[in-house]
This record gives sequence, structure tokens and C-alpha cells, in this order.
Amino acid sequence: MSEIYVRSWSQLHDMLFAESWDDEIGRFRSRLAFRGLSDENYELATTLMRLGGDYSILERHLLRNFKKYAHRSMVERDSVWHWLALAQHHGLPTRLMDWTYSPYIALHFATANLERFDCNGVIWSVNYLLAHQKLPERFRLKLDEEGANVFTMEMLSQCVGCLNELPKIGEGDYLIFVEPPSIDDRIINQYSMFTVMPDSIMLVNDWLQQHPELWQKIIIPAELKWEIRDKLDQANITERVLFPGLDGLSHWLKRHYSPKSEYGR
Repeated sequence: MSEIYVRSWSQLHDMLFAESWDDEIGRFRSRLAFRGLSDENYELATTLMRLGGDYSILERHLLRNFKKYAHRSMVERDSVWHWLALAQHHGLPTRLMDWTYSPYIALHFATANLERFDCNGVIWSVNYLLAHQKLPERFRLKLDEEGANVFTMEMLSQCVGCLNELPKIGEGDYLIFVEPPSIDDRIINQYSMFTVMPDSIMLVNDWLQQHPELWQKIIIPAELKWEIRDKLDQANITERVLFPGLDGLSHWLKRHYSPKSEYGR
């Protein structure tokens, strides 16, 4: 298991940007997707999984009713993937999972919840280039055709038209990284991407355990969170930027002015 426990901001910084040099183009271009969680024990579970109950059966009902009541002008194209992206973005439980290209944004989500400052946080990083080498041929050919490393919703729609087709076209499980359409500034500012799996009941971390060469899990000790949080705020990685509007502004101000003594350490 590729699990690293960091001891300092500088060590954390080095780990987040490790192996980002690309000899072929002579540039620092990371091929990693990041996800930050406030508790190292949290699993990589989708919002659909966290719904509980017979969530795999409920998935189609959730999406059908979302499409029925949502304003159709909100979606770029009438495909299941565009609808899923819109639904996930607005809080509907889906099989999509949020990731980001930015390690700093992942750090924000690992340190934004002051109620979890008494426990270790975690940053998951996954090499999406290597993960996509394990895709079914139809998907790999589409990426090659477009000269892309990550799918767009339009590209994914051209490969598979509905959720029920996903398990039938691959050999075993696989993990797809896809960029959402730029619905609003929140998606743009968070440098967002999603993952999707053909099996809605399989945890992403269970799949990753089968492919240890693809990922790292960086453990952030609780005692380091305040330093990280303060440095991110100084770098303008805050709710005010990542959630544009009055709600994000209010969340930032509430957290920024919360007394440290209320949360220990």
C-alpha cells in the first residue's frame, strides 16, 4: 500500500508535486488527480453510496426525477452524462465522485472542516494516465482519437449512451476520469474532474487496492492542519474563491474568525 505520513508543510508540499516532471515536453505537468478528506478513515465512497438503503436501485429513480423537474436549459446536451454532472454539482446523490487537478484545492477540502481538526486528514492522488490504460478498448481508442488524457462528458457520451451499458462493455472494473462542463465558476475555480465506475456499489479505494502502482495516500497529521489551513488562506485558497457568491463568502468568514481555542490544538 502506497501510504505516506508527512511531518511538515515542506515534506507535504514535496510529496504533492513529486514526479510531476515530464521529460518528453520538458515541463512540470502532473498526471495526478487529487481528493482531500478531513478524516483519514473516510472511504472513497460516492454520494450515492452514502445515501444508504438500496441505493443502486434508487439511482435511476433519482436521475429520472431530477431530469423531470430540472429546467432543461441548464444542461448542455441531453445525455445521461451531462445530466449526471449537473445533478452531482447541485447535490443529488450520484455515482460520480469529485476530484481536482489542484493539490492545493484538495488540501482545502482536507482542512476546511474545523470540527475534524482533532483527527488526521488525507490526500488521495491517482495517476489518471495509468488508470486509463486499464480501460476497455472502446474508451482507450476514443482518448487516442482525441489526443486527450481525460474524457469530457461529450466524449464519454460518444462511447456509452446509458449507465446500464457500462458493466457490459468492459472486462472487470475500471475507473474513468472525466471533466465536467463549465456549468459555473465553482467548477472552474475548483479545477474539477469526476470519476465514474461501471459498478455503482464498488468503492474506489477497493479498486485502487488492486492497483497499488496507480496511487498514493498522503496522511496529514492533525497537529499540522492549522499551519496548512493558515497558509492556504494566505494563498487565497478559500471558500470565498472556490464557492463564489455570498454563501462561500460567509463560510470563509465564519471559519476564518473562529477562535482556535474552540477546536483544540
